[in-house]
Amino acid sequence: MIRTIGFKKDGTCQQNASLEDIKRGGFAWYWVDFDQPDSKEEEELAATFDFHPLAIEDCLEKGYQRPKLDDYHEYIFFLIHSLSKETYDAQEVNLFVNDNMLVTFHHEKLEGIEQLWKKLQQCADVEEFDPVSLVHAIVDNIVDEYFPYVYGIEDHLNHIEERTDENSSHDLMDRLFDVRHDMQKLRRSLLPMRDLLYRLLSTSKISIDKEQQLYFQDIYDHVIKLVEMLESYREFSSDIRDNYISVSSDKMNNIMMTLTVITTIFMPLTFIAGLYGMNFVHIPELEYQNGYFVVLAIMALIAMVMFLVFRRIGWLRFSKSKKKKRRRIFLK
Repeated sequence: MIRTIGFKKDGTCQQNASLEDIKRGGFAWYWVDFDQPDSKEEEELAATFDFHPLAIEDCLEKGYQRPKLDDYHEYIFFLIHSLSKETYDAQEVNLFVNDNMLVTFHHEKLEGIEQLWKKLQQCADVEEFDPVSLVHAIVDNIVDEYFPYVYGIEDHLNHIEERTDENSSHDLMDRLFDVRHDMQKLRRSLLPMRDLLYRLLSTSKISIDKEQQLYFQDIYDHVIKLVEMLESYREFSSDIRDNYISVSSDKMNNIMMTLTVITTIFMPLTFIAGLYGMNFVHIPELEYQNGYFVVLAIMALIAMVMFLVFRRIGWLRFSKSKKKKRRRIFLK
Protein backbone atom coordinates (compact mmCIF):
# COMPACT_ATOMS: atom_id res chain seq x y z
CA MET A 1 0.00 0.00 0.00
CA ILE A 2 1.24 3.48 -0.93
CA ARG A 3 -0.24 6.41 0.94
CA THR A 4 0.62 10.07 0.70
CA ILE A 5 -0.03 13.28 2.54
CA GLY A 6 1.23 16.71 1.50
CA PHE A 7 1.21 20.09 3.21
CA LYS A 8 0.93 23.15 0.98
CA LYS A 9 2.50 26.51 1.65
CA ASP A 10 -0.84 28.02 2.69
CA GLY A 11 -1.07 25.51 5.55
CA THR A 12 -3.64 23.17 3.99
CA CYS A 13 -2.99 19.49 3.46
CA GLN A 14 -3.90 17.04 0.75
CA GLN A 15 -4.29 13.36 1.55
CA ASN A 16 -3.88 10.43 -0.83
CA ALA A 17 -2.42 12.55 -3.61
CA SER A 18 -1.12 10.57 -6.55
CA LEU A 19 2.59 10.07 -6.98
CA GLU A 20 2.39 12.17 -10.15
CA ASP A 21 1.00 15.10 -8.14
CA ILE A 22 3.74 14.60 -5.56
CA LYS A 23 6.38 14.61 -8.27
CA ARG A 24 5.03 17.79 -9.88
CA GLY A 25 5.56 19.67 -6.62
CA GLY A 26 3.38 22.39 -5.17
CA PHE A 27 3.81 21.18 -1.60
CA ALA A 28 5.81 22.78 1.16
CA TRP A 29 6.66 19.22 2.19
CA TYR A 30 5.14 15.78 1.87
CA TRP A 31 5.27 12.30 3.31
CA VAL A 32 4.98 9.17 1.14
CA ASP A 33 4.70 5.88 3.03
CA PHE A 34 5.31 2.53 1.32
CA ASP A 35 3.51 0.28 3.80
CA GLN A 36 4.02 -3.45 3.08
CA PRO A 37 4.31 -2.76 -0.67
CA ASP A 38 3.78 -5.45 -3.29
CA SER A 39 6.10 -5.94 -6.26
CA LYS A 40 4.33 -3.32 -8.42
CA GLU A 41 4.42 -0.73 -5.65
CA GLU A 42 8.11 -1.46 -5.06
CA GLU A 43 8.76 -0.51 -8.68
CA GLU A 44 7.13 2.88 -8.05
CA LEU A 45 9.88 3.73 -5.56
CA ALA A 46 12.49 3.84 -8.31
CA ALA A 47 10.14 5.17 -11.02
CA THR A 48 8.83 8.15 -9.04
CA PHE A 49 11.84 9.29 -7.02
CA ASP A 50 15.35 9.93 -8.21
CA PHE A 51 16.94 7.90 -5.44
CA HIS A 52 20.33 6.27 -5.71
CA PRO A 53 20.17 2.64 -6.92
CA LEU A 54 22.14 1.47 -3.89
CA ALA A 55 19.59 3.01 -1.53
CA ILE A 56 16.72 1.42 -3.47
CA GLU A 57 18.55 -1.90 -3.38
CA ASP A 58 18.82 -1.59 0.41
CA CYS A 59 15.06 -1.04 0.60
CA LEU A 60 14.21 -4.08 -1.51
CA GLU A 61 16.74 -6.38 0.11
CA LYS A 62 14.94 -8.61 2.66
CA GLY A 63 17.99 -10.15 4.32
CA TYR A 64 19.59 -8.73 7.45
CA GLN A 65 21.23 -5.35 6.96
CA ARG A 66 23.05 -3.30 9.55
CA PRO A 67 21.38 0.02 10.55
CA LYS A 68 23.13 2.88 8.84
CA LEU A 69 22.96 6.47 7.64
CA ASP A 70 24.04 7.39 4.09
CA ASP A 71 24.44 10.93 2.81
CA TYR A 72 23.38 11.31 -0.83
CA HIS A 73 23.82 15.12 -0.82
CA GLU A 74 20.23 15.94 -1.79
CA TYR A 75 18.76 13.70 0.90
CA ILE A 76 19.72 11.50 3.83
CA PHE A 77 18.96 7.77 3.76
CA PHE A 78 18.28 5.97 7.06
CA LEU A 79 18.06 2.25 7.63
CA ILE A 80 16.92 1.50 11.19
CA HIS A 81 15.53 -1.53 13.00
CA SER A 82 12.22 -2.04 14.70
CA LEU A 83 11.60 -5.28 16.62
CA SER A 84 9.21 -8.18 16.17
CA LYS A 85 7.23 -8.70 19.37
CA GLU A 86 7.23 -12.47 18.99
CA THR A 87 10.77 -13.32 17.89
CA TYR A 88 12.94 -10.27 18.72
CA ASP A 89 13.93 -10.30 15.04
CA ALA A 90 14.87 -7.01 13.38
CA GLN A 91 12.34 -5.36 11.07
CA GLU A 92 13.89 -2.86 8.68
CA VAL A 93 12.54 0.67 8.31
CA ASN A 94 13.95 2.78 5.48
CA LEU A 95 13.65 6.57 5.42
CA PHE A 96 14.58 9.16 2.79
CA VAL A 97 14.52 12.68 4.19
CA ASN A 98 15.44 16.24 3.31
CA ASP A 99 13.95 19.61 4.20
CA ASN A 100 10.76 19.13 2.13
CA MET A 101 10.38 15.36 1.75
CA LEU A 102 9.98 12.21 3.81
CA VAL A 103 9.65 8.80 2.15
CA THR A 104 9.31 5.73 4.36
CA PHE A 105 9.55 2.14 3.16
CA HIS A 106 8.89 -0.92 5.34
CA HIS A 107 7.77 -4.50 4.76
CA GLU A 108 5.88 -4.86 8.07
CA LYS A 109 3.14 -2.76 9.65
CA LEU A 110 4.62 -0.55 12.36
CA GLU A 111 2.57 0.89 15.20
CA GLY A 112 4.78 3.96 15.60
CA ILE A 113 4.26 5.01 11.98
CA GLU A 114 0.54 4.24 12.19
CA GLN A 115 0.13 6.56 15.16
CA LEU A 116 1.92 9.40 13.43
CA TRP A 117 -0.04 8.91 10.22
CA LYS A 118 -3.36 9.12 12.07
CA LYS A 119 -2.17 12.30 13.77
CA LEU A 120 -1.19 13.89 10.46
CA GLN A 121 -4.54 12.96 8.91
CA GLN A 122 -6.07 15.58 11.16
CA CYS A 123 -4.40 18.09 8.83
CA ALA A 124 -2.80 20.15 11.54
CA ASP A 125 -1.04 23.40 10.71
CA VAL A 126 1.97 22.98 8.43
CA GLU A 127 4.24 24.74 10.90
CA GLU A 128 3.57 22.11 13.57
CA PHE A 129 5.31 19.37 11.57
CA ASP A 130 8.17 19.02 9.15
CA PRO A 131 10.12 16.05 7.77
CA VAL A 132 12.84 16.28 10.42
CA SER A 133 10.35 16.30 13.30
CA LEU A 134 8.61 13.28 11.78
CA VAL A 135 11.93 11.44 11.55
CA HIS A 136 12.50 12.22 15.21
CA ALA A 137 9.05 10.93 16.14
CA ILE A 138 9.50 7.70 14.13
CA VAL A 139 12.95 6.96 15.55
CA ASP A 140 11.83 7.89 19.06
CA ASN A 141 8.86 5.50 18.88
CA ILE A 142 11.07 2.70 17.59
CA VAL A 143 13.71 3.20 20.29
CA ASP A 144 11.04 3.33 23.01
CA GLU A 145 9.80 -0.07 21.85
CA TYR A 146 13.15 -1.59 22.89
CA PHE A 147 12.73 -0.82 26.59
CA PRO A 148 10.02 -3.47 27.34
CA TYR A 149 12.19 -6.11 25.64
CA VAL A 150 15.27 -5.15 27.66
CA TYR A 151 13.34 -5.04 30.94
CA GLY A 152 11.85 -8.42 30.04
CA ILE A 153 15.37 -9.83 29.73
CA GLU A 154 16.14 -8.54 33.22
CA ASP A 155 13.07 -10.33 34.59
CA HIS A 156 14.10 -13.59 32.86
CA LEU A 157 17.60 -13.40 34.31
CA ASN A 158 16.30 -12.70 37.81
CA HIS A 159 13.93 -15.65 37.54
CA ILE A 160 16.73 -17.96 36.39
CA GLU A 161 19.07 -16.80 39.14
CA GLU A 162 16.51 -17.27 41.89
CA ARG A 163 15.49 -20.70 40.52
CA THR A 164 11.92 -20.22 41.69
CA ASP A 165 10.78 -23.31 39.82
CA GLU A 166 11.94 -26.90 40.21
CA ASN A 167 13.55 -27.27 36.80
CA SER A 168 16.84 -29.08 36.50
CA SER A 169 20.08 -27.20 36.00
CA HIS A 170 20.11 -28.30 32.35
CA ASP A 171 16.69 -26.70 31.74
CA LEU A 172 17.79 -23.48 33.42
CA MET A 173 20.98 -23.38 31.38
CA ASP A 174 18.94 -23.85 28.19
CA ARG A 175 16.75 -20.90 29.18
CA LEU A 176 19.84 -18.83 30.00
CA PHE A 177 21.35 -19.41 26.56
CA ASP A 178 18.00 -18.52 24.96
CA VAL A 179 18.06 -15.20 26.83
CA ARG A 180 21.65 -14.57 25.76
CA HIS A 181 20.63 -15.27 22.16
CA ASP A 182 17.86 -12.65 22.45
CA MET A 183 20.32 -10.16 23.90
CA GLN A 184 22.62 -10.73 20.95
CA LYS A 185 19.76 -9.90 18.58
CA LEU A 186 19.12 -6.63 20.41
CA ARG A 187 22.81 -5.68 20.40
CA ARG A 188 23.03 -6.26 16.64
CA SER A 189 20.42 -3.52 16.20
CA LEU A 190 21.21 -1.11 19.04
CA LEU A 191 24.97 -0.75 18.55
CA PRO A 192 24.70 0.39 14.89
CA MET A 193 21.74 2.64 15.77
CA ARG A 194 23.89 4.33 18.40
CA ASP A 195 26.50 5.11 15.73
CA LEU A 196 23.76 6.21 13.32
CA LEU A 197 22.35 8.75 15.78
CA TYR A 198 25.81 10.07 16.53
CA ARG A 199 26.36 10.72 12.82
CA LEU A 200 22.94 12.35 12.58
CA LEU A 201 23.80 14.76 15.39
CA SER A 202 27.06 15.59 13.64
CA THR A 203 25.75 16.10 10.11
CA SER A 204 24.90 19.43 8.56
CA LYS A 205 23.17 18.04 5.47
CA ILE A 206 19.68 18.44 6.90
CA SER A 207 18.39 21.41 8.84
CA ILE A 208 18.26 20.54 12.53
CA ASP A 209 17.83 23.52 14.79
CA LYS A 210 19.04 23.54 18.38
CA GLU A 211 15.63 22.60 19.75
CA GLN A 212 15.34 19.56 17.46
CA GLN A 213 18.94 18.62 18.19
CA LEU A 214 18.06 18.38 21.87
CA TYR A 215 15.31 15.88 21.04
CA PHE A 216 17.63 13.76 18.90
CA GLN A 217 20.21 13.94 21.68
CA ASP A 218 17.55 12.54 24.02
CA ILE A 219 17.03 9.55 21.69
CA TYR A 220 20.79 9.07 21.52
CA ASP A 221 20.93 9.01 25.33
CA HIS A 222 18.16 6.39 25.40
CA VAL A 223 20.06 4.18 22.99
CA ILE A 224 23.24 4.50 25.06
CA LYS A 225 21.23 3.56 28.15
CA LEU A 226 19.84 0.48 26.39
CA VAL A 227 23.30 -0.59 25.25
CA GLU A 228 24.72 -0.19 28.75
CA MET A 229 21.84 -2.18 30.23
CA LEU A 230 22.45 -4.99 27.75
CA GLU A 231 26.14 -5.01 28.57
CA SER A 232 25.39 -5.28 32.29
CA TYR A 233 22.91 -8.10 31.62
CA ARG A 234 25.51 -9.93 29.52
CA GLU A 235 27.92 -9.80 32.44
CA PHE A 236 25.15 -10.89 34.80
CA SER A 237 24.22 -13.83 32.56
CA SER A 238 27.91 -14.79 32.33
CA ASP A 239 28.10 -14.82 36.13
CA ILE A 240 25.00 -17.03 36.30
CA ARG A 241 26.49 -19.38 33.72
CA ASP A 242 29.81 -19.57 35.60
CA ASN A 243 27.98 -20.20 38.87
CA TYR A 244 26.03 -23.09 37.38
CA ILE A 245 29.21 -24.54 35.93
CA SER A 246 30.89 -24.25 39.35
CA VAL A 247 27.91 -25.86 41.10
CA SER A 248 27.85 -28.68 38.56
CA SER A 249 31.57 -29.24 38.99
CA ASP A 250 31.20 -29.24 42.77
CA LYS A 251 28.40 -31.80 42.56
CA MET A 252 30.50 -33.96 40.26
CA ASN A 253 33.47 -33.74 42.66
CA ASN A 254 31.25 -34.77 45.56
CA ILE A 255 29.94 -37.73 43.59
CA MET A 256 33.45 -38.79 42.60
CA MET A 257 34.63 -38.42 46.21
CA THR A 258 31.76 -40.55 47.48
CA LEU A 259 32.47 -43.26 44.94
CA THR A 260 36.19 -43.11 45.75
CA VAL A 261 35.54 -43.47 49.49
CA ILE A 262 33.19 -46.41 48.94
CA THR A 263 35.67 -48.08 46.59
CA THR A 264 38.56 -47.50 49.02
CA ILE A 265 36.60 -48.97 51.95
CA PHE A 266 35.67 -52.08 50.01
CA MET A 267 39.19 -52.68 48.65
CA PRO A 268 40.55 -54.42 51.83
CA LEU A 269 37.21 -56.18 52.31
CA THR A 270 37.36 -57.46 48.77
CA PHE A 271 40.95 -58.59 49.38
CA ILE A 272 39.95 -60.58 52.45
CA ALA A 273 36.92 -62.08 50.72
CA GLY A 274 39.08 -62.95 47.71
CA LEU A 275 41.76 -64.50 49.91
CA TYR A 276 39.29 -66.87 51.53
CA GLY A 277 37.61 -67.56 48.24
CA MET A 278 40.73 -69.15 46.76
CA ASN A 279 40.45 -72.86 46.02
CA PHE A 280 42.97 -74.16 48.58
CA VAL A 281 42.17 -77.07 50.88
CA HIS A 282 44.58 -76.25 53.68
CA ILE A 283 43.82 -72.76 54.95
CA PRO A 284 44.48 -72.63 58.73
CA GLU A 285 41.67 -70.24 59.58
CA LEU A 286 39.08 -72.50 57.95
CA GLU A 287 39.33 -74.96 60.87
CA TYR A 288 38.45 -72.39 63.52
CA GLN A 289 34.94 -72.85 64.85
CA ASN A 290 34.22 -69.10 65.01
CA GLY A 291 36.57 -68.11 62.21
CA TYR A 292 33.75 -66.89 59.95
CA PHE A 293 32.44 -64.47 62.56
CA VAL A 294 35.96 -63.31 63.45
CA VAL A 295 36.65 -62.46 59.82
CA LEU A 296 33.32 -60.59 59.54
CA ALA A 297 34.20 -58.64 62.67
CA ILE A 298 37.62 -57.80 61.30
CA MET A 299 36.07 -56.63 58.03
CA ALA A 300 33.50 -54.50 59.88
CA LEU A 301 36.25 -53.05 62.07
CA ILE A 302 38.38 -52.17 59.04
CA ALA A 303 35.39 -50.50 57.32
CA MET A 304 34.54 -48.51 60.47
CA VAL A 305 38.13 -47.39 61.05
CA MET A 306 38.52 -46.27 57.44
CA PHE A 307 35.19 -44.43 57.57
CA LEU A 308 36.26 -42.57 60.72
CA VAL A 309 39.66 -41.74 59.22
CA PHE A 310 38.10 -40.38 56.04
CA ARG A 311 35.65 -38.34 58.07
CA ARG A 312 38.42 -36.95 60.27
CA ILE A 313 40.52 -35.78 57.34
CA GLY A 314 37.46 -34.10 55.79
CA TRP A 315 36.72 -36.32 52.82
CA LEU A 316 33.11 -36.81 53.94
CA ARG A 317 32.38 -33.17 54.70
CA PHE A 318 30.40 -32.35 51.57
CA SER A 319 29.46 -28.74 50.89
CA LYS A 320 25.80 -27.88 51.23
CA SER A 321 24.47 -25.27 48.88
CA LYS A 322 22.57 -22.55 50.67
CA LYS A 323 20.31 -20.20 48.85
CA LYS A 324 21.44 -16.66 49.50
CA LYS A 325 19.89 -13.48 48.34
CA ARG A 326 22.28 -11.51 46.21
CA ARG A 327 22.19 -7.83 45.65
CA ARG A 328 21.60 -7.04 42.00
CA ILE A 329 22.32 -3.66 40.49
CA PHE A 330 20.72 -2.67 37.20
CA LEU A 331 20.60 0.54 35.32
CA LYS A 332 17.24 2.19 35.72
